[in-house]
Amino acid sequence: MESNVMRLQFDSRPENESFARVVIAAFLVQLNPTLETVTDVKTAVSEAVTNAVVHAYPRGGKGTITLAAELLPGEQTIRIEVSDEGVGIPDIDQAMEPLFTTQPEMERSGMGFAVMQGFMDSLAVTSEVGKGTRVVMTKKVGGETPEN
Repeated sequence: MESNVMRLQFDSRPENESFARVVIAAFLVQLNPTLETVTDVKTAVSEAVTNAVVHAYPRGGKGTITLAAELLPGEQTIRIEVSDEGVGIPDIDQAMEPLFTTQPEMERSGMGFAVMQGFMDSLAVTSEVGKGTRVVMTKKVGGETPEN
């Protein structure tokens, strides 16, 4: 079976985070994942989209977020990309440190990247200041027994 790809663009609004979660869950179901896997993937996508809303376009700035995913049925894997054209991350290593946040006044925990790493099999972040950020995550879905 061939891979299947989807791409969705939406405004950088907090309410679109829940929309992204539903979309990725509906797309992932084609690989017959367990409920736990669906929850893991939804959580990781939620964190990536929230990071883009809050940090790529700070102080309510307007912009676009792109959610793209590819199902690789031969590998029973989903590859997800969340990207923006926002302010970018000057120091990715520092940004990925647990508890690091650029907005402590907003009571941000600084755990977004740690959560993504914990729920997905791989995480790669690329960014260029003034041009945006791209988060790529993968999750193997194969070998699971569907829950009844």
